[in-house]
Amino acid sequence: MASFIKVAKVADVPEGSGKLVEAGGKQIALFNAGGKFFAIDNTCKHRGGPLAEGDLDGTTITCPWHGWEYDITTGANLDDASIKLGCYPVKADGDDILIEA
Repeated sequence: MASFIKVAKVADVPEGSGKLVEAGGKQIALFNAGGKFFAIDNTCKHRGGPLAEGDLDGTTITCPWHGWEYDITTGANLDDASIKLGCYPVKADGDDILIEA
């Protein structure tokens, strides 16, 4: 059964940014969009680009390698919704950010 794992401090992920974290042996891209935290697989489905290093615009992350775009709230690719990344429940607990993985 999955459990929540502390992966970062709230201050580590300023609003409008992303950070690479690890939880449950997985590389996960953690984002702060409008003060809410979201977590998806870090690896782009196109060529494996690091999504945590991409540009975040609202709830859309753009892969820094070839421009593929994903909705960080669902993990769905914006051009082809059948292409999805794993999404992980996130919660803030005081100053800590926890991901269920």
